[in-house]
Amino acid sequence: RYRAEGRDLNATLPVAPWEAALGAQLPVATPGGEVEISVPAGAQAGRKVRLKGRGIPPADAKGTPGDLYLLLELVLPPAHTEAARAAYRKMAEDLAFDPRQGRA
Repeated sequence: RYRAEGRDLNATLPVAPWEAALGAQLPVATPGGEVEISVPAGAQAGRKVRLKGRGIPPADAKGTPGDLYLLLELVLPPAHTEAARAAYRKMAEDLAFDPRQGRA
């Protein structure tokens, strides 16, 4: 679940498209307990969110704890039902969006 780099930890945070597009407050489990983070509106997959001091604690009282870095991973809802497919078709019609535009 976590990948350690020194005292820093890395993990992925799955987010729904509407959470990334509109912004959201999401609960996140950390080694020190659950915290709530803000996903900013318009967040893209691959964005890193830093939780300062939420990584591995120091071995002694003089050290500083590491940070926890969360990589946002966009997870699409399945289109198993006709209603879900209709919602995707409506988005395709309503949003003039081409994710490949501007790429060589």
